[in-house]
Amino acid sequence: MVLPPLSTLEVLAAVVLLGIVLVTLALRALLARSRDLRLGTLVAVDAGRAVVLRSARYRLSGRPDVLRRLPDGRTVPVELKSRTAPARGPPASHVAQVRAYCLLVEESTGTAPPFGVLRYSDGVEFRIPWDRDARAQLLRLRAELDRPYDGRATPSRAKCAGCRWREACDARAD
Repeated sequence: MVLPPLSTLEVLAAVVLLGIVLVTLALRALLARSRDLRLGTLVAVDAGRAVVLRSARYRLSGRPDVLRRLPDGRTVPVELKSRTAPARGPPASHVAQVRAYCLLVEESTGTAPPFGVLRYSDGVEFRIPWDRDARAQLLRLRAELDRPYDGRATPSRAKCAGCRWREACDARAD
């Protein structure tokens, strides 16, 4: 089978299309490089067989969604959230989770990360600083978790009915 010769317009369209594809690939590579410069190179991803970080001293363990290595060698944890970024900023529970990963990275590598990253599904990112104050806040929270339950919860049938901890809870409304 012999194909008919291409017209000049068809050749030009093919060249333009090829150029668009090449420019798109180049832009994607530049964006990835920019992200790597900003957040460091990829070290690990939680894709089923992620690295579990453990701290015997603080009795904590966790699997950050992503670990990135900065150009200076420090490792930064990245937590990915499937929801869009809250308008008022990240909730305290998300910040505490990233700080716990920072502590685990510090314990595992011997070097403190300068920050952790919280990334929401809409692309909004928050850098959660990891410094002396952040460590102190996290360790206060950790100590609070070790204290016995003091009965502050106000159980209600409506709340307790849908709670996944209902069977194990000693404060539930029966």
